[in-house]
Amino acid sequence: MMLTRRALSKAALAAPAIALAMPALAAARPKPIVIAHRGASGERPEHTLAAYRLAIAEGCDFIEPDLVVTRDGALVVRHENEISGTTDVAAHAEFAARRTTKVVDGERLTGWFVEDFTLAELKTLRARERLPQLRPGNTAYDGQDAIPTFQEVIDLAKAESRRTGRVIGVYPEMKHPAFLSAAGLPPEARLADALKANGWHGADAPVFIQCFEVGPLKTIARLCDAPRVQLVSDEGGPADLPGVRYADMITADGLKAVAAYAQGLGPAWSQILPTGADGALAAPTRLVADAHAAGLKVHPWTVRAENAFLPPALRRGTDPAAHGDVQAVLKALYAAGVDGLFSDFPGLAAEARG
Repeated sequence: MMLTRRALSKAALAAPAIALAMPALAAARPKPIVIAHRGASGERPEHTLAAYRLAIAEGCDFIEPDLVVTRDGALVVRHENEISGTTDVAAHAEFAARRTTKVVDGERLTGWFVEDFTLAELKTLRARERLPQLRPGNTAYDGQDAIPTFQEVIDLAKAESRRTGRVIGVYPEMKHPAFLSAAGLPPEARLADALKANGWHGADAPVFIQCFEVGPLKTIARLCDAPRVQLVSDEGGPADLPGVRYADMITADGLKAVAAYAQGLGPAWSQILPTGADGALAAPTRLVADAHAAGLKVHPWTVRAENAFLPPALRRGTDPAAHGDVQAVLKALYAAGVDGLFSDFPGLAAEARG
């Protein structure tokens, strides 16, 4: 998921009043799910088994692996296919010649790319913290974890489900599928095959498949029945549909079209809770109600605790890395009726829900 966020709005401060205003609805609504965004990525390097284990210990319901494809066709877990920011690849002299420049979804990037490595080669690398300036404590875990495969994440979720006695689901995101398909490595069938091999391909599977693109969700709908979620942002549009804007997809008619191939909507949380002119949370938009009217669940992304990701009125002090009043955001989203949410701090999300 994207890192850029706008500042938020005034509704979080009004969350208790919102909740009191609709007690009957709150009582009838199922408990929202907590989705650990890249694991407990606020506390461990993202997309590592350590981050997923911590997230499960903190009470999450789903762990989120972003999926990309190796040169030999394996599904591995990285936020992006360019890995210089999340691994120690730059320190491996044997891979120096692999450094290159590519255009991915319209963005020119220079670095090392997963699709240029075999799985065995990737397994020689180690993960590191992507945001050391904001999360310096996470750097203590640099170099401890390898890049996990999707199967390793599924195995962890199943093992932890047995150990804890509660269902831990997976929420995979297909990253840059149009780009990977053009490179001869389409992810859809690989993902469907992996889910089928693990018995997680039905409509009741503890799985949500997400993507910012539209075509891959429609394709995988023909390959397996696991629930699907259309991701949207507050700017731009799907990389596979030039000219289509996310803003058009969240209109009443747009949401009906989404509901024809997906069961859920994943907006930026600022699309539900905008920021007022005073830098505080404003009243919620109609997006949750409109999506529910179209039959879609709503799982906004991504709530982070650091001041850098919060609206001005919810920041505490001037240090961008310090934690602000993230509980106000979480509680306002729950009060707005979301069916779940993504957080880098799943323990805080579970606490606010509880």
